Amino acid sequence: MDIAQLLGWVATILFSVMLIPQILKTLRRRSTEGVSIWLFIVFLTANIIALIYALMIIQTPLIIKYILGIIESVFYLIVFAIYYKR
Repeated sequence: MDIAQLLGWVATILFSVMLIPQILKTLRRRSTEGVSIWLFIVFLTANIIALIYALMIIQTPLIIKYILGIIESVFYLIVFAIYYKR
């Protein structure tokens, strides 16, 4: 494995766990106070576009990263909808 491939996998892991602390905090507090829904909407949109790109260039670390990002974003949007207080 060369350095570029290694960096790709490290980035994949870090990006994949990036939203987990916010998800856990929201679930624990049962509150979305202070969280911007637009962050997750933009993050979801960017991951969908980037996944298409990663599929076109056939880059496995990126494909995995963007699929996990989409799953986390959708999950958080559902959690946000459940706990959002108007």
